[in-house]
Amino acid sequence: MQDEHPLPYRRKLSPLKIASYAGFALGAIALICVLALLLFLDPLLNRYIKPRITEAFVEAYPAYSIRIGDMNYSILKSRFGFSSVALSAVDGTFSSTMGPFSVSRITWMHLLWGGKLGAEDLANADLYAQDIKLNFPQSQYEFRCKRLRLSVPDSEMVTDSIRYYSLEDDEQFFAKSQFRQTKFRFDIPQIKIVGLDCLALFQGNIYRAKSIHIHDVFADILVNMDKPSDKNSTNPQMPNEALSSIKGIVKVGSVKIINGRLKYCERYAVRAIPGVITFDKVNVSVSGIANHRAHPDTAVIHAEGLFMNSGKMILNMAIPLTSTDFSFRYSGSLSTMDVTELNIFLEPAEHRRIKSGILQSATFDINVDSGHANGALQVAYKGLSIAVLNKNTGSEKGIFDRITSLVGKIFVIRSTNMPNEKGLMKIGKIQYTRVPDDYFLQFAWFALRTGVKDVVGF
Repeated sequence: MQDEHPLPYRRKLSPLKIASYAGFALGAIALICVLALLLFLDPLLNRYIKPRITEAFVEAYPAYSIRIGDMNYSILKSRFGFSSVALSAVDGTFSSTMGPFSVSRITWMHLLWGGKLGAEDLANADLYAQDIKLNFPQSQYEFRCKRLRLSVPDSEMVTDSIRYYSLEDDEQFFAKSQFRQTKFRFDIPQIKIVGLDCLALFQGNIYRAKSIHIHDVFADILVNMDKPSDKNSTNPQMPNEALSSIKGIVKVGSVKIINGRLKYCERYAVRAIPGVITFDKVNVSVSGIANHRAHPDTAVIHAEGLFMNSGKMILNMAIPLTSTDFSFRYSGSLSTMDVTELNIFLEPAEHRRIKSGILQSATFDINVDSGHANGALQVAYKGLSIAVLNKNTGSEKGIFDRITSLVGKIFVIRSTNMPNEKGLMKIGKIQYTRVPDDYFLQFAWFALRTGVKDVVGF
């Protein structure tokens, strides 16, 4: 008996159709995976990639620890982003934080399979960081930078709004030591480095750049002269010592400071008004910065600026950077100026007041050999009148003060130093030996000041 309900006819699928259906299925699965990856990429990065980066960094730099905030990734821009990064030295000598940080176009897929992050993975990278802060607990200094941009393929780095300053006020800073200290503050709106060897910099063995431009820097230096020098302290490093202490190779074609300002102050009593020396509209050019002994180099410095907002000063220096001792040569000149502008330094520092005087010109030439400065100062001036001040009141009034000023004027102070009929004039003898806590610029100024005292007579 025939089946009244035969099975329906089932057509066999062709291999082509099976392949097409399979392709659609795989495409759908791939699409779902891509969508899932896009939707859940950041959690995956934070789960798998962030630990890899942390491990690679610690392995490469065991003296430091790093903490990375939330990570994100932009496929279109090929950019990793970090909400924050914290870096600190294991020995506690410094700690740092930065706000939003991003790096674009790095090679990173091999990190998924256990690979290591190397300098070559950053060959095409662009880095951008904001709100960088470095803290140095031992010295109580802090470094801040508003923005940093680094392009590896362009070999360029730009930093904006840099500040380096003490976290303590003057009294707190100087009260920590029974010896003389120097307090610094630097404000730099921008530093631009061109021709930077970024990959060598990441590897930490070569520091090479074509040029460095520093714009509108302001340097503020304060010394408490009311305390003695520490004869047993470690001497501040001079330029040759600082470069020699760097283990890697340093090679910088040129450094230029554009429109800088320098304020140098000496304080002679607690909370007293300090003596002030200023330089404005400073432009500096430095060439030949290197520390490799195989090809010894001499840094050549040319600087111009406005001294005490009055006279134009020119300074030239030649510093052998690979020398084992502190030796260099410097010379310069100063144009016409009203010397009463010096009172803001002389009154607190020397307890003397210039009542009148015009500087016609000044030139100096100084040679430093193993920390001993010798040279000559030729300075032409006229009409110099100086009063001796009472150390307690700061006044030139009173019978004893007038007698002291008169004796100083007759027997010590040289009121005029102009060429006579034979063209002769008093030449100031410069002699100064570095003391342990002299910084480089302090030493150069202290040596020059001995020549001024020799000519003028105080």
